[in-house]
Amino acid sequence: MFSMKKIVPLAALVLVVTAGSVYAATTGTSDVILEASATAQLNIIDASITLTPNQTDYETGYVSAEGAAGIAVDIRTNSSTGAILRVNCGDGSPEITLTDLLFKTATAAGGAGSTQASYTAITAADQDLWSTTTTSPSYTTIDTDIRVQNLWNYSDPGGAGTTSYTNTLTYTVVVQ
Repeated sequence: MFSMKKIVPLAALVLVVTAGSVYAATTGTSDVILEASATAQLNIIDASITLTPNQTDYETGYVSAEGAAGIAVDIRTNSSTGAILRVNCGDGSPEITLTDLLFKTATAAGGAGSTQASYTAITAADQDLWSTTTTSPSYTTIDTDIRVQNLWNYSDPGGAGTTSYTNTLTYTVVVQ
């Protein structure tokens, strides 16, 4: 059998550009989307304070560290509804009896927030110390005033040195 192949000539493609031709765009746009989440940050400025009672403190029955002498904590939040600073003392065997370890703050609340303005006994559960109802993009310093009462309940053997009674406070900041 005889087979015949047909030869087809290649066609040349010619592109002619004229002044009225449409070109691809030379500019465009792209969206950048930030999906921000409400968050809060906490920074403990004073990791430790020491209360050393003097004779006047023993006469009044308590020793305090207030204002800048207390425990400073910085917080900030991007939450439009604010944040709450909480504190607790979860020590399993606290050396300072929790009913003798008191806290408060004189730091003004943010927005329509609140403060623990009078001395209150610390507990093992979170307690509100300070709050704000607005954003606080830069750090706000909250001073925790500390008081230990019933000083006569904390003994020290006579002689050299002193006896240290230690408790650990835990701070937490949460968005509202």
